[in-house]
Amino acid sequence: MGKHEVNSASFRTSIGGQALIEGILMRGPEKQAIVCRRSDGTLVTKVEELTLIKAKHPWMGLPLIRGVVNFLDSMIHGVRALTWSAEQQPDDARGEPDKLDEWISRHFSGETAEKLIVYVAVALGIALSVGLFALLPTFLAGLLNRLIPLGALRGLCEGLTRLAVFLVYLRLVNAMPDMKRVWMYHGAEHKTIFCYEAGLPLTVENARVQSRFHPRCGTSFLFIVIFISILVFSLIRTEGTLARMGLHLILLPVVVSVSYEVIKWAGRHDNALTAAVSAPGKALQHLTTAEPDDSMLEVAIEALKLVLPEEKGTDIW
Repeated sequence: MGKHEVNSASFRTSIGGQALIEGILMRGPEKQAIVCRRSDGTLVTKVEELTLIKAKHPWMGLPLIRGVVNFLDSMIHGVRALTWSAEQQPDDARGEPDKLDEWISRHFSGETAEKLIVYVAVALGIALSVGLFALLPTFLAGLLNRLIPLGALRGLCEGLTRLAVFLVYLRLVNAMPDMKRVWMYHGAEHKTIFCYEAGLPLTVENARVQSRFHPRCGTSFLFIVIFISILVFSLIRTEGTLARMGLHLILLPVVVSVSYEVIKWAGRHDNALTAAVSAPGKALQHLTTAEPDDSMLEVAIEALKLVLPEEKGTDIW
């Protein structure tokens, strides 16, 4: 066996990834790597040492706190990686620059502008997600409640509406022409991680036969967030729609934190209960992953190799 191979059917790695524009981000316990394929077929890489927030502030690594911290940290790194991957593509494939980004670039220096653009993108992404998946369902259920008094079923109605909005959102995203290749890279990421967890040599042939549906995926996490929100928000007894929206915003960090602990627990165990918890998220991955081609698997393998820890086993989930 090679230096980094793990020969254990029960091994689960903490290494995770994200599909980018013609590339993949892999994040390990010590480093993160971005590998993208340029239009001429060559690979370009970017590797960074990671400084974990909990190393400076240990309390941020505590249960029920680390979920929100890790979520925000992942979003910031993800947006930076997505921006970098876009910059590796030809000018004619990038589209028109965003007006807000142009304004920030004109009024701030290079490094400050880059940080501001990332933070604004993260803030807008969070605002969009909160608006679509937390506030809109509450508003729609409030309208329905005026026509048909829902009583104790209002929380359940909000939750089902939230799930419906999420599914419609995924369908709309799937209709975007460029997303097909992103989903293929997402599938390549999952297959490569499965190959590594199986203790197999990291080759295209070994990765190709793996499943593209992984239980510790961001899609699964989002579904768990929706499910936990149904349970938590059902405890709200306030009838006013605006008051319910406000309470939902206040409780959202709790929902994210509990969801993080649930997916972390499910990822560490293999039984009927964890299989049931993971099943809906894996089913949704039919919408957010696609079968990759071999060139995409090559990108994923290269990215994974770049973040493997020096000491075997330090990346256990």
